[in-house]
Amino acid sequence: MHMSHVERMSKMVQVRNVPERLHSELVRRASARGQTLTDYIQEVLEREVARPLPEEVFARIRGRTPTDLGRTARELIHEERGQRAEEESP
Repeated sequence: MHMSHVERMSKMVQVRNVPERLHSELVRRASARGQTLTDYIQEVLEREVARPLPEEVFARIRGRTPTDLGRTARELIHEERGQRAEEESP
């Protein structure tokens, strides 16, 4: 599929009414990384949208086939803790 030049162009996002303390902290962090404020904010936004929303994660989990471990999670944790305690005792 061929994208037009307009579809490949970057979009502009403007944020208004940013509190002074937030702006100052963003500038400080960008400077500490040797980045412009724009580059730093873009990096922050990229990281944020790279993670799935909690609702999406929960929906994927609900859609999976349950696994039968033969015991409850409580029993498995209790057993593991008991084994660790035995390994740690002299």
